[in-house]
Amino acid sequence: MRVYIGCGGYSNEDWAAPGLIYEGVRKDDFLDTYARHFDAVEVNASFYAIPGLKAFEGMARKSGGRVRFAVKLNKVFTHDRAPTDTDFDRMLQSPEPLREAGVMGPYLAQFPYSFHRTAENRRYLLNLAERFAGHELAVELRHGGWDKPEVRAGMGEYGLIWVSPDYPPVGGMPEPQVRVTGDVGYLRLHGRNAGTWWEGTSAAERHDYRYTRAEMDEWAEKIALVNDDLSELYIFFENTTKGHALKNIPMLREALNARGVPVKTPDPGDDGRLF
Repeated sequence: MRVYIGCGGYSNEDWAAPGLIYEGVRKDDFLDTYARHFDAVEVNASFYAIPGLKAFEGMARKSGGRVRFAVKLNKVFTHDRAPTDTDFDRMLQSPEPLREAGVMGPYLAQFPYSFHRTAENRRYLLNLAERFAGHELAVELRHGGWDKPEVRAGMGEYGLIWVSPDYPPVGGMPEPQVRVTGDVGYLRLHGRNAGTWWEGTSAAERHDYRYTRAEMDEWAEKIALVNDDLSELYIFFENTTKGHALKNIPMLREALNARGVPVKTPDPGDDGRLF
């Protein structure tokens, strides 16, 4: 199993704090710097507005072919749920520079908690699977009603990747387990800040959490169990607030390597500075 590890987004300005990876780095050079430390990233900007070809060309160029890009679907697909044919065309065609460079990872459909398992929503998800047929599509279903073996069996039948999550222990959401629906796995670690998950006014507040080494060991054990079941596993840390993810990723790499799951650690290069 080839493991790719990265973060939700790379334009995190609080990583410019003293001692973190963007200290003294121009914003235009953030992705180049990011690519020295991680081999995968989720593109968050596409959730708010679908970038054009030139933007994706810039991502491929600045990352130097060192990073796999998971591209989040625009909110019109997951929150508004009223995409037009034009929306589908742009979402499918704009990342073409990433495909040409060989660095395109899965698309990510991040549905809100309010997306319950109803007949209407099941039909919508089926239509989405059909429109993205031929492309890897990872689906995060936050309501616990979806967390059933029959749902994952259906997703596997239609080529969808179940997003395995780690959420705060607030109840009503899927269990923190690595689930397999095909050859590719996808894990999102949101942190466990129960106090801000529902009440937080921003994503930064909700993801303000640093995992302990014991918690990273716990996830390494779960990941090791599927080592022979997947060809690729994408792991994304969403707890980027205050650089928490920067501290947790080395912990997980170490824990995985200790359990016989090989993980590559990018060479940061001449600056000699990691975190």
